Amino acid sequence: MVAVRETAISQLRRGVLEFCVLALLSDGEHYSFEIVTALSERDGLVTSEGTLYPLLSRLRKEGTVETTWRESAAGPPRRYYRLTPTGRALLQAFSSEWARFRDSVDALLETGAPT
Repeated sequence: MVAVRETAISQLRRGVLEFCVLALLSDGEHYSFEIVTALSERDGLVTSEGTLYPLLSRLRKEGTVETTWRESAAGPPRRYYRLTPTGRALLQAFSSEWARFRDSVDALLETGAPT
């Protein structure tokens, strides 16, 4: 029973991770390690670069983010990610739907089902 719950929570995290990344990029461009660090600072959103790189690659292929390479004073060049207009629109749509979804779940958790 506990394993089922852990799996469900893990799936929920994976389902919203892309939108958390888009939200982080909404304030400007970041490179992958900055994104991993920012996610790790939020309770429950810890992720690894191994999880993030495929996600960023998919978002780039889908056209929701775009990238540029920049030289780094501390090592090799870094790929910076930023939202495209498509990515901003997707984030806005998710944000509206998430608020509705969150409010509904919160109401049920607080009051239970109507009798």
